[in-house]
Amino acid sequence: MQRDDLADFLRRRRLAIRPADVGLAEGPRRRTAGLRREEVALLAGMSTDYVVRLEQGRSAQPSVQMLSALARALRLSEDERDHLFHLAGQQPPRAAGGVTHARPGLLRMLDLLGDTPATIGSDLGETLAQNRMAMLLLGDQTRLRGDLRFHVWRWFMDADWRAVYPAEDAEHHSRVTVADLRATAARRHGDADVDGLVRRLLAASPEFAAVWGEHEVKVRRSDRKRIVNRQVGVVHVDCETLVTPDQRQKLLVLTPQPGTDAAEKLALLSVVGLQHFSV
Repeated sequence: MQRDDLADFLRRRRLAIRPADVGLAEGPRRRTAGLRREEVALLAGMSTDYVVRLEQGRSAQPSVQMLSALARALRLSEDERDHLFHLAGQQPPRAAGGVTHARPGLLRMLDLLGDTPATIGSDLGETLAQNRMAMLLLGDQTRLRGDLRFHVWRWFMDADWRAVYPAEDAEHHSRVTVADLRATAARRHGDADVDGLVRRLLAASPEFAAVWGEHEVKVRRSDRKRIVNRQVGVVHVDCETLVTPDQRQKLLVLTPQPGTDAAEKLALLSVVGLQHFSV
């Protein structure tokens, strides 16, 4: 671990980012050229004291989870993210055929969306980044590990996650989720990540096996959802998906459905503030 170089790199990247670049207000009397340490801590979901110790070269070796959170918070490119991991004495995360890091361009779009819930995901349904409103609405999905990081796994294997949607909508969500996975599996034919996920789901979930056997295929580009939030109740949203040219990453934007009280509920949720959700 190269503590001094790690400290210098983190400090310089923090000072190079404007608050507006990550969706934060500039505010009066700002003395710092870039982000404050407490703002980096907020974006990364860690304590300010830990960020201070990292920048002063006084920390123990950061975990892969911590480094990934810092890379997202500082909007690092893939090369910068890998450099961060190497300075910390860790191997950059790699996924055979998959992705582990949201594209910088998508992250900038995510920041610009402000109070509109939005997430960046991989084509296998891993959440790579969320804005604050998406965390308020759905909980923090970026810290999940193992098979739980895949949306399709949570849907078929995690009753708490399934409760985020009304029970009467379950059949629809099962079909569109599996149909989208079918499209990904065909596009990434022979990919170990995709084949392994499908194989584990077939062994673990009779429901998934039944829906998979229907062989329905449809890329999920738009949808309508009812989301059950513990703070404000059922929120009706329209879902639009922007897919990168290589089809490996997606920006999902959730907007209030016209004619419902979704806008008012999202506004209330924003005031309530970020809470911890178990889903």
